[in-house]
Amino acid sequence: MFLQQTGLAGAGLFMGPVLSMASTTGGAPLAPQSFPVVRIPADKRHFSSAAVEKAIAEFKAKVKNPELGWLFENCFPNTLDTTVYHTTKDGRPDTYVITGDIDAMWLRDSSAQVWPYMQFVKEDEPLKQLIAGVINHQTACVLKDPFANAFYNDPNKRGEWTKDHTDMKPGVHERKWEIDSLCYTIRLAYHYWKSTGDTSPFDAQWQEAIKTILATFRDQQRKKDNGKYKFQRTTPFATDTLPMNGYGYPVKPVGLICSAFRPSDDATVYSFLIPANFFAVVSLRQAAEMITAIAKDAKTAGELKALADEVEKALQQYAIVDHKTFGKVYAYEVNGFGSFNLMDDANVPSLLSLPYLGAIKDTDPIYRNTRRLVLSSENPFFFKGKAGEGIGGPHVGQDMIWPMAITMRGLTSKDPAEIKACISLLQKTHGDTGFMHEAFHKDDPTKFTRKWFAWANTLFGEFLWKTYKTQPALLG
Repeated sequence: MFLQQTGLAGAGLFMGPVLSMASTTGGAPLAPQSFPVVRIPADKRHFSSAAVEKAIAEFKAKVKNPELGWLFENCFPNTLDTTVYHTTKDGRPDTYVITGDIDAMWLRDSSAQVWPYMQFVKEDEPLKQLIAGVINHQTACVLKDPFANAFYNDPNKRGEWTKDHTDMKPGVHERKWEIDSLCYTIRLAYHYWKSTGDTSPFDAQWQEAIKTILATFRDQQRKKDNGKYKFQRTTPFATDTLPMNGYGYPVKPVGLICSAFRPSDDATVYSFLIPANFFAVVSLRQAAEMITAIAKDAKTAGELKALADEVEKALQQYAIVDHKTFGKVYAYEVNGFGSFNLMDDANVPSLLSLPYLGAIKDTDPIYRNTRRLVLSSENPFFFKGKAGEGIGGPHVGQDMIWPMAITMRGLTSKDPAEIKACISLLQKTHGDTGFMHEAFHKDDPTKFTRKWFAWANTLFGEFLWKTYKTQPALLG
């Protein structure tokens, strides 16, 4: 999501009076009455879920930390409050989901934004229909252009990136090829199916979208040539375009899948993005299970599983490198020739997030080593300052920590002290707004990017709810 668009859109959040700095500088907790109303008023909310409102009421009643109750009420429903546009199209639910301050639907963000509500669909039929609508809308997006990462609700709209040097179609906001965009659509569909048993979204069009995803992944293994995708942008930002005539730097065809861009929408250095390839293995197997059970298509299911096996084997051979301090670790990117990039980025999929995505067990010794590396100064994008510590990335620059990465650290931890520390840090760095942001400065949380970034808000809510359900004492 491009830096020039970080301002607050007109129909976004209602920003009340700011808090005193006591909440963000480690001072005494504020009294409950000191928390301003910053959640958008009920009559202006895009969607209301009875189950989510019940969860908010329960959390606020049971959790004795009033600031956490206030943050949960603001953040957890933010996607529903401000970013979803739910309707019926051709007799089927259809849901367009913006990221917040950018009026476009990212396949990744939209999946992740509604993901935390999946646990409530059995008790909330309208919420179930809303998520089914997201799946239906994503299917149409994938069939329009599987290489695109973000789309408009208007299928004929041409936006600010229409002059990018790639095959831009009407209705496409941005055409940055990212493996995880397609993986997220499968993740959402699979867990919706598992949670509800409903197969109505998985019709012939959805099955065609799965075949399109399979073909796209195969194309981007680049075994015979550079594949169908190329991209360049006239821009002063190197991370917003690709070298080598739009194909990126060369890779050796070893079975891994190329990703031109990271989930941050920044260009990869080496096109074999390891977290995204791990994610692809999981997604391909989930798609195979669904195609087998729902479509009875053994041929496509076999091809999906075969590609998953091939990528997994290549990961075992090419993703692991020896580090002088941490031992065997997973690289962030490789090229198949022996070059690798040791780092982690805040956006998901990241190396840190692999257990959260079901891509690897958190007990895996190489993951444990990798986790230690990416949460240390050996990761060039791990920043530590007066306000806190955490992973950032090139997208918003030096010394900017992403709350999403702090949340993911907590979600992938089994250490109560680490979980509690992550919650405390997020509580202290909302920049006096009551919401999470894209990033904040390591020395001053009031210096942040994106006032309205729904994924970061809802993910934080997911973290708080999970902690409340499993280790409530940590919220005291």
